[in-house]
Amino acid sequence: MSFGLRIDPQALWTRQNITLALMLLGLHFALMLDLGSGASRALLLTHLGLFLLWQPVWQGTQHLEPGRATLLAAGGAVLVWWSSWWLIALWLAVLFSLIGGNVPAMRTARERFASLLAALYLLAMLLVWVVPKLFEAAEFSNLAVTTIRYGLVLPLVAIPFLHAEVRRDRPRYAIDLVYSVLLFLLVVVLVLGAFFVQQVSHGDYPIALAKTLTAIAALMLILSWLWDPRGGFAGIGQLLSRYFLSLGMPFERWMHSLANLAEHESDPERFLAQAVAEMVELPWLSGIEWSSGSREGSAGVPSGTGTAFTFGALTLRLFTKWRPSPALTLHMRLLARLLADYHEAKVREEVQRRTAYLQAIYETGSRLTHDVKNLLQSLRSLCSAAESSGASDAEALRRLIQRQLPQITQRLQSTLDKLDARRPAQVERVAAADWWRALSQRYAHEGVEFATVRLPPGAQVPGELFDSVVDNLLQNALEKRRRGETNRIEAALKCDSSGCRLSVSDAGTPIPEAMARQFFTAPVPSDSGLGVGLYQSARHALELGFTLRLDTNAQGAVRFVLESSSPLEPA
Repeated sequence: MSFGLRIDPQALWTRQNITLALMLLGLHFALMLDLGSGASRALLLTHLGLFLLWQPVWQGTQHLEPGRATLLAAGGAVLVWWSSWWLIALWLAVLFSLIGGNVPAMRTARERFASLLAALYLLAMLLVWVVPKLFEAAEFSNLAVTTIRYGLVLPLVAIPFLHAEVRRDRPRYAIDLVYSVLLFLLVVVLVLGAFFVQQVSHGDYPIALAKTLTAIAALMLILSWLWDPRGGFAGIGQLLSRYFLSLGMPFERWMHSLANLAEHESDPERFLAQAVAEMVELPWLSGIEWSSGSREGSAGVPSGTGTAFTFGALTLRLFTKWRPSPALTLHMRLLARLLADYHEAKVREEVQRRTAYLQAIYETGSRLTHDVKNLLQSLRSLCSAAESSGASDAEALRRLIQRQLPQITQRLQSTLDKLDARRPAQVERVAAADWWRALSQRYAHEGVEFATVRLPPGAQVPGELFDSVVDNLLQNALEKRRRGETNRIEAALKCDSSGCRLSVSDAGTPIPEAMARQFFTAPVPSDSGLGVGLYQSARHALELGFTLRLDTNAQGAVRFVLESSSPLEPA
């Protein structure tokens, strides 16, 4: 049994709010006391400890490196022991930017409310208490001190009691660097602007602060209009977007070249070499080394810092002039992954081409093997007729051999012609009556019943297709008879104005349903052949406008039909 710790996001959200409130309360009471006193320093130290518990920069489970830990300790020591109002003002501006930087990531107003209260407190404390302390002649009335000391505590006390629904799949804090920097700069400009106006005008601080706020508001209003103006000007927003988009132009150009190269180059190794040669043109790359199986190569000058990426059989080593940042490493990984995916697709295409070529060889060989097998069966029938005939049948045997041997020779020559890919395939049509008569004579000694039909004089059939189909069907039926599964085999040919219909049937056991579904779509297991005879015959039939199908599959009635889908052609 295993035990796991489940963290409730609602409880985590409440705990962070409590930590935030306690952190700001410690800062508040430290600022209310004499800044250099021991009590103030103790409260500042407590504030820093609570800040480390609350801070949204590093996760609580992340291991801090010694350098970062030393930097944090040094910063805390400076803030506690060398505290001054200028340093406190800078620290408040940093806190304001960190808290305000996570507000855009919050989707509901109830989530934002705690952060807005904390940011409002920090801004108020900075402007009404810390900044006036920067002026040597600053004086506070008792009412102002009491209001600041106790009135500003109220928002901090309310923060722990704020509740909101927090999604489980989203972190509590997500600091936006751009927003945080903008808020920090805005606060710095506000403070320094108020200080500058007060020093120049030698007036009161509230008047200087009001003038600074008015000037910043007017500037923000003008910038907001320039960001998305009317009247034809593109605006700062579009110019800035265009600038950021232009930073990705080298990557975009390489992506277009990669797609074009994948479309025109089929060889995987040549594609990889050319893609790497174009990839090294990216401005931040100095060289690339790659290896794929037994092949390897390089482009550019492989010097500087190398970062290796391996995807499947492809290994890429990208060299930069400086140590890549984490963001650049992710970008390089994306480039390597795209190139590896394209290369793997090219390898699969090559494997598919080879498989298709081998499949074509196999299908051609199996088809020719069946043709030769059928010719061999015809020769065996002639030999059987010659062995069983007597002296009185000599004349009939001679006429049979005279009729059959030229046909067998012609069919053998046609089979050999299929091996020559340079010769175009020709469809030779023969008279249906002559073909039917020759078939009857060829299987006269096999006990096959040929239905007596009257064929039109102009009826023609493709002799090669019909020979291949009927030989396969009759040989399968004869094999069933030898196994004792049938005792009657019948063949029939019917031609009319709509086309010709050839059927071969037997009175045996039905074909298993699973095998019957695969007869004309894929090879099937066979103990007496290659299992592709009917599959090849069906494909050949489709090429010539015929359909081969299993018409009936029942006990005592198994019938295959080859029929035309076009009318007869005249002789």
